[in-house]
Amino acid sequence: MYKNRLIPKLLITKNIKANKNILVTSLKFNDYISIGDPFSQTKIFDAQSADELIILNIDNEIDINSNFQLLKKITSQIFIPVTYGGGIKSLDLVREYLKNGADKISINTEALKNPSLISKISEYFGKSTVCVSIDYKKNEKNIYKVFVNRGKEETNLNPIEWAIEAERRGAGEIVLCNMDRDGSKNGLDLNITKKISNLLNIPVISSGGCGSIGDFVDGYKMGKASAVSASTYFCFKDQGFMQVRSSLKNAGISIRTST
Repeated sequence: MYKNRLIPKLLITKNIKANKNILVTSLKFNDYISIGDPFSQTKIFDAQSADELIILNIDNEIDINSNFQLLKKITSQIFIPVTYGGGIKSLDLVREYLKNGADKISINTEALKNPSLISKISEYFGKSTVCVSIDYKKNEKNIYKVFVNRGKEETNLNPIEWAIEAERRGAGEIVLCNMDRDGSKNGLDLNITKKISNLLNIPVISSGGCGSIGDFVDGYKMGKASAVSASTYFCFKDQGFMQVRSSLKNAGISIRTST
């Protein structure tokens, strides 16, 4: 029977002074709080049998070799699938990240600026390898638009039409994040999630805004998401992942509960 997925999301940035990658949480893509060592956090999620991990590097300038080293360290010691994203602009980089342990690749800005990359990754490495991440919010005219370059640049696309196009080009799944809800703990954007989930034939992951267990439940039941991903919620709640998973089962949602 099909199981819904529960996926922790880890945001990674480079601490220049310490010359190492650190784990952070974000609020509306602007305010960042340092959490600590990303490797330690991945080990916790592995011990709690998370379904997958999404690891996103949010630096403006990506230190590729440092990312390879971190990814290889993580994936050599955990046993759950990893989706990696951040600065991926070519098939060669996709190949290298897969070699260093990633199971899937997440693309965002480059997917929109170079949509053929979606098709190329899907063709060369398989549809299940490519995940398109869509960040969006209402602009000054109160209209939903997709934003790229870590939320700094508005595009002329709305999230629904872009999700449809991404699937048409070969995306294996979509990750949605309403930027105004990111880190807010005010709940997921159920309306957009539901509309896109009903239109697509590929999995839709909803993220941005989980502040209570009820928000996760709503993501599956009301948003019709195939998976819910969270960063801030899991980073600040001891045993939060296991509690959410147990509560989802009690709410009648088909989710894996064994550890």
